[in-house]
Amino acid sequence: MTQGALIVGAGSGLSAALARALHRAGYRCVVAARDVKKLDPLCRETGASSYACDASKPDAVERLFEHCDQLMGTPAVVIFNASARTRGPLIELDPSRVAETLSVSAFGGFLVGQAAAKRMLTAKQGVILFTGASASVKGYAQSAPFAMGKFALRGLAQSMARELAPQGIHVAHVVIDGGIRSASRPLPADNPDSLLDPEAIAATYMHLVEQPRSAWSWEVEVRPWVERF
Repeated sequence: MTQGALIVGAGSGLSAALARALHRAGYRCVVAARDVKKLDPLCRETGASSYACDASKPDAVERLFEHCDQLMGTPAVVIFNASARTRGPLIELDPSRVAETLSVSAFGGFLVGQAAAKRMLTAKQGVILFTGASASVKGYAQSAPFAMGKFALRGLAQSMARELAPQGIHVAHVVIDGGIRSASRPLPADNPDSLLDPEAIAATYMHLVEQPRSAWSWEVEVRPWVERF
């Protein structure tokens, strides 16, 4: 039976690379995002199904997982790749936008992780991966809301890993420490190694998916070799 995979917060960059890698490995994918029209090319390429979902809304996340239940059963792999970001000097930040950032980046991760765990516990197996960033471990100036959300997501992943690993569910957090190459963010001619290749990041995710349970990782960092840390 073909195993299923769900990517929440899908787009044309890292999520697309993840969908392609999972497709090559034989997974049937569902890709979820607020705007699914942007996912049409990816769905044609990989045979994935798209589903419109606001990951910060409990009812929307539950409907997404019910859709997956009907389409492919409990996903063997669930990847939370959604985030929101608002920048600016601390005293000028709009509280409503800060709340939205936390709702998507942290609360959304909880909702998706909870819904996945409820289903995976029955099977006593599954993989739940959370996408972090440099801001998961370093709070930068004028970027407090993003750091707040990513710090919270990392804490969620660590807590879930400790609780769920003994029950057969592999939970891991990936710290992406650096910018990711994309069509809108090409490699600079004077520093071609300064951005991460999304396909290379996807290979690390697939390593986590396939890790033997005798040596599970709960967190992995990836960065360009020229990146300082």
